[in-house]
Amino acid sequence: MQHLTAPELAAWLADPARKQPMLLDVRENWEFETCKIPGSTQIVMNTIPARIEELDEDAEIVCICHHGARSMQVAAFLERNGFGKTFNLTGGIHAWAVQVDSDMPKY
Repeated sequence: MQHLTAPELAAWLADPARKQPMLLDVRENWEFETCKIPGSTQIVMNTIPARIEELDEDAEIVCICHHGARSMQVAAFLERNGFGKTFNLTGGIHAWAVQVDSDMPKY
């Protein structure tokens, strides 16, 4: 698993020459409804094992949660299950709101 900062992810998403990653948001429904990075796909953390077939093993997947702990666990789980291109958003959606999108609601 690799780690990305919010500014690094923002630069990646803004780069038209680079293939876009899957943004896998593992937060609960109420959290996802509060704020999200555009283009994110939500799969709640505790449902990942049952829904792993929905994910592409060859895709670059950036795991996102509130502060980065849950998403790090999911990225590690995916890596153990054959996903070789997993990333964790360090500091989570909170870091994104502070460092990239100051208009995003914080909780």
